[in-house]
Order: sequence, then C-alpha cells, then structure tokens
Amino acid sequence: MADRGLSIGQVAQRTGLSVHTLRLYEREGLLASEVRRDGSGRRVYSAWDVEWLANCVKFRATGMPLATIGRLAQLVREGSGNEAERLTLLREHQFRITEQLTRLHDCLELINVKVASYEHHLAVGASGDPWQQQPQPAPEEHTHQTS
Repeated sequence: MADRGLSIGQVAQRTGLSVHTLRLYEREGLLASEVRRDGSGRRVYSAWDVEWLANCVKFRATGMPLATIGRLAQLVREGSGNEAERLTLLREHQFRITEQLTRLHDCLELINVKVASYEHHLAVGASGDPWQQQPQPAPEEHTHQTS
C-alpha cells in the first residue's frame, strides 16, 4: 500500500488522531500538503502527510496553537524562500516551552522536597503534621544579678 498511500483510518491509527480531527486539520489548512483523493473521492495520505501529522501531534502536546501550526503549514506549502519566518515561529514557541519547562522544574523541586520530607516523617514515626508550624519554646531569659 506504500505507493497507493494510506486511508484516513490507517492514518488515524498511526497518528492517534481521530478521523474527525484529521478532517478538521485538512479543513483548517493544517496539513503541509494537499491530501490527494482516489478515483472514488476518498482521501489518500502519503508518508510525508503522516510525518507532518506526527509533528502536529507533538506541536499540540506542547501547547502550540492551531493558528501557529496553520501558519507553519502554509509556509511549508509555499515552498522555499520563507525559512526565516518558519524559524521565527519555531523559536518563539521554543522560548515559550523553555519558560514552561523552567516553571515546571521549579514546581518539581518543591514536590521533591515535600516527598522527601513526608518519607522521612513516616520513616522515623514522627507524629503530627510535618508542615504545620510547631510552636517554638520561648527563649530563656538570662538574668544578671548585680551585687
């Protein structure tokens, strides 16, 4: 079937996208090439289409808006000469993902500290909530006697 292409059902299986989503992506111009049709009017996808859709799945997983994917697809369809604009789109998204990863790393560090604290708390059989402020004893007052 490699030279005849793939059906929409086969592409859905390979990409994890639903048939409905594949039709939506085509309608919204998110594919990097025109989807061919066979003699009966059924969609026939190429290996390139599947590769592009796999990229789209990853782009969406990172929160890339459909409009950005659509613009990138349009630039790819237009062919060479617009690589600088493609690069700009990807760099902007790369920057957003890097910021998101930094925030997530900070959150993970907090969770790691809390997990370690609870593991220690349970391992030593401590009582009480390890995150509640424990009252601190008042500092002892030193009185100096004068003679």
